[in-house]
Amino acid sequence: MASVKMIPEDQATGRVKEIYDEIKDTLGIDFVPNMYKVMAPNPAYLEANWNKIQAVMQRPGKLDPLTKEIIAVAVSAVSGCRY
Repeated sequence: MASVKMIPEDQATGRVKEIYDEIKDTLGIDFVPNMYKVMAPNPAYLEANWNKIQAVMQRPGKLDPLTKEIIAVAVSAVSGCRY
């Protein structure tokens, strides 16, 4: 039995559904990554983290978003992250 509750896309309503749609649109993907689904039982937490991720990863800065993503993947690999 899973110890972490996720809200599947087809069960998302209200603000969670809005954020899910925003995530897919912003990232240019047709699914919501599990990382966000596990935050969704607490919509305020999901929204706060999505806003933080946008501020760090999507907004203009010294590095473009693709470079930031490549760095994030490299750090995950070096850290032994299986996700």
